[in-house]
This record gives sequence, C-alpha cells and structure tokens, in this order.
Amino acid sequence: MDYFYGPGRNHLFVPGPVNIPEPVIRAMNRNNEDYRSPAVPAMTKTLLEDVKKIFKTTSGIPFLIPTTGTGAWESALTNTLSPGDRTVSFLIGQFSLLWIDQQQRLGFNVDVVESDWGQGANFDILASKLAEDTAHTIKAVCIVHNETATGVTNNLAKVRKILDDYSHPALFLVDGVSSICALDFRMDEWGVDVALTGSQKALSLPTGMGIVCASPKAIEASKTAKSVRVFFDWKDYLKFYNLGTFWPYTPSIQLLYGLRAALDLLFAEGLENVFERHARPGKATRLAVEAWGLKNCTQKEEWFSDTVTAVVVPPYIDSAEIVRRGWKRYNLSLGLGLNKVAGKVFRIGHLGNLNELQLLGCLAGVEMILKDVGYPVKLGSGVAAACAYLQNNTPLIASRV
Repeated sequence: MDYFYGPGRNHLFVPGPVNIPEPVIRAMNRNNEDYRSPAVPAMTKTLLEDVKKIFKTTSGIPFLIPTTGTGAWESALTNTLSPGDRTVSFLIGQFSLLWIDQQQRLGFNVDVVESDWGQGANFDILASKLAEDTAHTIKAVCIVHNETATGVTNNLAKVRKILDDYSHPALFLVDGVSSICALDFRMDEWGVDVALTGSQKALSLPTGMGIVCASPKAIEASKTAKSVRVFFDWKDYLKFYNLGTFWPYTPSIQLLYGLRAALDLLFAEGLENVFERHARPGKATRLAVEAWGLKNCTQKEEWFSDTVTAVVVPPYIDSAEIVRRGWKRYNLSLGLGLNKVAGKVFRIGHLGNLNELQLLGCLAGVEMILKDVGYPVKLGSGVAAACAYLQNNTPLIASRV
C-alpha cells in the first residue's frame, strides 16, 4: 500500500490475508536468531503442543512448514498416498478445484464429485461410492471445509458418519485453510486424518506458514506411501522431533514468535468465544446482503459460512468493478469473484482480527460502491440491518468487564 498511499487505513475485507493484531506485529519485530540455540527448540516444543488445541486433537502430530496452504495440501497428499491411489474429492468452488488439480498432477486417480458453485458437497454420491467400494480401492476422501470462493461450509461430521456407516478405511483429508481458528473444528471427534491451515487466515499472521496436523493413522500411512516428497516429508520432521531440535531446515524465526503471540491471543479470548466472534459478523453480513436486495451465492442456510460471504450481483453489473471501485475510491479491499463466478460475485471476508465496528465500516463502503455502479441500494439499509443485529448480540469485551 505504500506505493499507492491513501489517507487513513486500508479496510482489508478479503477472505485472507487478514488484519494482523498489533501484539503479533510487535512480537515479529525482532532480529534473526540461531535456530539451533536452546531457545528456538524450547519455543517450538510449546508451539507444537499448543497448535494441537486449534485442531482439537490430543493424538495428532502437527508440522509447522514454511509454505502456503498449497504446500500444505501437497504435504497432506504426498505423505499419505502413492501414485495411482484412488481419491474422492468434492468440486464446489475454485479452491476445491485447485486441490483436485493438484491431486491429478501428483498422479492420483481422482473421483471428482461436482456440485453447482454455491452448493455444498454431495454426500449422497459419497455414500454410493463407498457402498460400491467393497474392495476398499478408495484410499482417501478429500474435502474443503470452507470453500472461500463461494462462501460454503461443509459438514465434516456427516463425512465421518458416512465413512463409519460403511466401515470404510479411507483416510479423511481436510482443507481447513479458511475455517480453522474461526469455525469449530474437531479433528479427533470427527476422525479427521490430516487437517491443514495457513497462517494468513484466521490465525491472523503473515502468509508463509502452512500448518498440517496428522492423526496416528495418517502417520502410519506415511510409512508406506510412495509419493515422492523431499521438502514436505514428515519423516524428516519426525526425526528432528525425536532429536529435540525440531527443524530439518531453517524456520522463519519471526513467524514463530508471531505464532506464539497469535495463539496466546486466541487462548486468552477462548476458542469458543472466537467462534462466536466470527458467527456474529457472518450473520450481520448476510442480513445486510438481504437488506440490499441481493442474493448470497451460498444456496442453503446449512452451508452459510461465518468467514466469507459471496454476494451475487445483477447481470448488468460487473462485480470486478465493485472491487476496483472499492480500492480506488474508498480504500476498501474486497474479494473478487473467481473462475465460474468471476464478474458475478464479490466477496466480503469477515475472519481473523476484526470487530463489529470494522465490519460496519466495510458494509457502509459497499453500499456507497453499489450506488456508484448503478445499483439502486437504499443507503444505510444494510448497515441498519447489521447494526440492529449486532447491537443486540455483541457481548462486552471479556478483558474489559
């Protein structure tokens, strides 16, 4: 933003990267350190234990990998599967599409279960595939928990129930990039074998750390998986875990300190309170969209996301112009529509380090933009709907009671 300066602060409402808390920025503002000194392994050990809490697992083994969510995907796949293995993967939007593309390029035999963009995963088809697979040729079921392109959240408990109903041994791999630390995630309870997230989403850190958590079953599968991996090989991490030094290569010292600060903030707030803090802006944003007379891309309430809302615009409006106008005129950053919904939707991200008044500023900005591009919105309508809900549902700040 320094190259395109605008007065005041940029209102960042893309669904990641998100706003970084000031204590996290301060924690990262430090010099480099020797990662082989006693200090960094000691901090890493506590980080690995505490990261398990955001996945709600006691038995999972986490890996803090210097990468993005895309690298975390590859880590999950190549450590647990072999070329030619059959997977079932749900295509419901741009990011599930990209994960499927990665699976195919890595040489897996992917059964693609496609739904209209705006719908959730089709679990009936999953059930039929598992019922037919008496030889257990399906080695993994891969699903995006929260599809950021369309604002759709899938019910992971249902996937686990279907796997259990058919006593199917397939691994359960979950992309939780835009859900973990914002939406309730229960790795052990739902029998998730590999879960992953990225530092730039609800953790509210800079991009650069992919966090992968593997169940004992996934760790066991990694011992016989034949996919080629080097940088992402869990075996190298486990070797250094056992040595007590933890790092097979140089980590980002600054990100580790940032992660420590981010986890401390989340735990001080309480994870259940964090989930509620995300549910409020999710509901408020949907009420605003309804008041504007526009439609949510997500087609059923059961799939509504509390981290991102994709708003469908009328055919005579290019949603990309809404995003451009927001940035050029109001210093507001909104998410573009991607691929099949390019030009048809814009996205309001409401995850990570934000509060109710920040959201209201965003909604006010969207109303002005809609007016700019020729949509007959009544100024104040969405803000009023969101205000009415938030005023009745926003609790006192816990640390200030």
